[in-house]
Amino acid sequence: MAPLPPEELYTLAPDVPDVRDAVLVEMLDGFIDAGGARRLARDQLLAGGASVLVATFDVDLLFDYRARRPPMMFVEDHWASYDAPRLDVRLLTDADGTGFLLLSGPEPDVMWERFAAAVEQLVTRLGVRLSVGTNAIPMAVPHTRPVGITAHGSRPDLLAGHVPWVGTVQVPGSASGLLEFRLGAAGHDALGFAVHVPHYLAQAAYPAAAETLLRAVGGAAGLRFDVEPLAKAAEEAATTVTALVEQSEDLAELVRGLEAQYDAFVESREGSAALPSADEIGAELERFLAEQMGKPEEPS
Repeated sequence: MAPLPPEELYTLAPDVPDVRDAVLVEMLDGFIDAGGARRLARDQLLAGGASVLVATFDVDLLFDYRARRPPMMFVEDHWASYDAPRLDVRLLTDADGTGFLLLSGPEPDVMWERFAAAVEQLVTRLGVRLSVGTNAIPMAVPHTRPVGITAHGSRPDLLAGHVPWVGTVQVPGSASGLLEFRLGAAGHDALGFAVHVPHYLAQAAYPAAAETLLRAVGGAAGLRFDVEPLAKAAEEAATTVTALVEQSEDLAELVRGLEAQYDAFVESREGSAALPSADEIGAELERFLAEQMGKPEEPS
């Protein structure tokens, strides 16, 4: 049986508007997303107004229904609804009315290479000028310091102003990471941002990270997003976390230790007082992913 060509994985919507030179923002569900930062950021983008469907991926070919069972509603004596997973590209506008594309939905369970090839084909067909991926990772950092961010991309000049946090590290693969890798190899400009979420808050909503993520994406893409709701939510969350820390001496001691480590790292930026090692980061990601096993996913 011949391999399925990339164009068989998606369908372009009728009368697709001209989106040449638009930016494609990738916000797939299914990999890490500490503090729900990517989800919160995506929800904020979608709350900005109506969107226009540009392309739809064939979820039946990419989704493992038994591993991530979509929710169904049963009412008394019948099935009332089915929340089908959706993986698509939509055209949205930022606060200034500038259009951009949003790739969202569940991370494919299979056919990552063909999915990446299909997205690359869409990028070429639509004339996308830049692709920006998003992520949120648990890190041994304190909530009392600015949210850190790891930037990565297909060309060094795309990362101007961003200082690396780690050297070489092996982490679990993702469709998002592969997509950036393949787009870069094909000659397309692609970059991504992973915000750092305090590991002791990774299971709770952390809007400060979502705000930082949108600011980073907007800065790289030349877009302006309304982050005021996230900023307000971040202030409220900070108040709650401060109260929790004051009630626990163990947690307070942990935060003080992380503050000292963070401050020393920022001062040196040369490794002797660095944040967690590559092995520690990889182990933290593995632990976080293990904790997610068995949890129902947020509907797309």
